[in-house]
Amino acid sequence: MQEMFSNGAVLIFGATGGIGQHVAMEFAKAGADLALIWRSKEDVAKNIAAQAEALGRKVSIHHCDVTEDGAAARALAEAAEVHGRIHTLVWGAGPLVDQVKIADVSTEQWKRAINTEVNGFFAAAQASVLHMRDNGGGSLVHLGSAGDWKFPDEDVLSVSPKAANESLIQGIAREEGRNNIRANSVLVGVIEAGMFLELTKKGHFDETWVKEVHKNLALKRWGQPEEIGHAAVFLASNRAAYVTGQQISVSGGYGI
Repeated sequence: MQEMFSNGAVLIFGATGGIGQHVAMEFAKAGADLALIWRSKEDVAKNIAAQAEALGRKVSIHHCDVTEDGAAARALAEAAEVHGRIHTLVWGAGPLVDQVKIADVSTEQWKRAINTEVNGFFAAAQASVLHMRDNGGGSLVHLGSAGDWKFPDEDVLSVSPKAANESLIQGIAREEGRNNIRANSVLVGVIEAGMFLELTKKGHFDETWVKEVHKNLALKRWGQPEEIGHAAVFLASNRAAYVTGQQISVSGGYGI
């Protein structure tokens, strides 16, 4: 039986988020060793590490603020030193974003979204590509937004940065395939974890909103965070060895 992953570890940015925690555990369950990135939630990173280690996985945790120049590359180098090789980069980092109309977005809000999600991803992706070129290839998995297919009102601060990253994923897939490096995206729908739950607590999503969103869903339920993990694991694994430059929308059929 083919191994799901080659030697090394998966490096996960955003591992301590509501969705990221479940993504990390799905990789651990699938047999991957983990390098977990944390910015402000060291306790969560340690908890995930303990759970994954209980499954027999080798786990390291690394502090990184992706908005700092050179930080992503340093974190990758630290992880590679522990694990010998990083075979997969999973990018799920991002701030909790306000729901606001495009015309009302402030310069500060826009710069924060772009600096974290676009500039941060570029830095992590570039460092990963350079590492993977020297280590037999690898894969990048970007956690994007189902809004890339059907734009939801007031979600510009989440959807637009991720849409920019989709273009970068295409570029990496095109340019780096010759180096056995693949790049794909999981488009994340409304998931009962992370940002959706946080914004619900703040009163952004009322009953009317729920009814309207359900009209756009083929499957009349919210997604579960482990379902994002299932797609990410597949795209990163050797079972997807001939898949690159693609998007899997895990969104209950949103927008079809």
